[in-house]
Amino acid sequence: MASSESTQRNDLPNSIPVLTQPAKRYLNDRQQQDYETHRRNLLSWLHTLGKNPEANQGYSDSTLEKTAYRLDQFYRWVWQEEGYTTNITQELANDYLNHLKQSDTSASHGNKIVKSLKRLFKWQEYQKGLNPWEPNVAFSSGNTSSQPRDYLTKEERTKIREAALEYGSVPGYNDLTPSERDQWKTYLAQRFGKPKSEVTPEDWEKANEWKIPSMVWVSLDAGLRPVEIERASVSWIDTQNGMLRIPKEDSSKNRDNWYVGLTERTADSLRRWLRERENCEMYHGTDSLWLTREGNPYQAQSLRYLLRRLCKLAEIPVENRKMSWYAIRHSLGTYMTAERDLKAAQSQLRHKSPQTTMRYDQTPIEDRKEALERIG
Repeated sequence: MASSESTQRNDLPNSIPVLTQPAKRYLNDRQQQDYETHRRNLLSWLHTLGKNPEANQGYSDSTLEKTAYRLDQFYRWVWQEEGYTTNITQELANDYLNHLKQSDTSASHGNKIVKSLKRLFKWQEYQKGLNPWEPNVAFSSGNTSSQPRDYLTKEERTKIREAALEYGSVPGYNDLTPSERDQWKTYLAQRFGKPKSEVTPEDWEKANEWKIPSMVWVSLDAGLRPVEIERASVSWIDTQNGMLRIPKEDSSKNRDNWYVGLTERTADSLRRWLRERENCEMYHGTDSLWLTREGNPYQAQSLRYLLRRLCKLAEIPVENRKMSWYAIRHSLGTYMTAERDLKAAQSQLRHKSPQTTMRYDQTPIEDRKEALERIG
């Protein structure tokens, strides 16, 4: 059986942060300290013993660095779904792999994640005597050519774009009678969590701000992943040229700088939001482009909730559909490929490998139905 954790060396390479900045954003002070202790024990074991415990052989610095990065991403996903915990179960790992398989994860990247998770459970097995883990999800080269699970149709994309304008909006302050204004004050007091007596005309402006439309419209144009919305900053925005400039360190897979085109309508929504954002106190001292009402970065769960609310507003059916934020991204890939070609879709979606974009080389159902009508 294993030696105690206290006998492990903690001489981790300087290139590997034990407590990462993205993790800090999820955690309070106590949780940060707890996670840091947990992660240091895990990484120290991998560094000294993880490769072959019987021979006291650990993983190389480069392997450890990549493993640490992937496991930190996994833990943050767990916290999004379950709340803070370091009690990582095999069920959570399998759920994560299912999540990755339904997104844009390539077979190569998916298998690297599996290897990292296996190292985590090897540590659990060695330290706590738990059973070995065998993943119930496999990544193969065929994954990249499979059709996305769900995507918005062209008509649905238009409805979502229009619903974003309606979402959370209220009538103009000066357009209401005193009685109507009093009723809307009650609504705004509940929405912003403040006494009704403290609701001011500025709250009307806040309710009608361009944050949600700009975030939704940029996602429709750029197919932003949830993690990219989380990392999005003002420095990305180039409204004059109608584009996003996403630096390598903020891109989803940290491989390249990306330049993504935007429609003029979307660029205009960003101009409006940037002007409003300057007057929002919660954004003072941060470069974050979009924050929730509580001042936190948007996560996959909150974005899924927002999309479902927009679908309800737009009367888009969601039954028997996996309507996550990726449905927006998948719709962009499908129609960009149909309208232009795979190369254009690859650039707009920020795919390193053209094989990943191949999954969007599908004729949209509307076009197939039109073809059937012509065939007769």
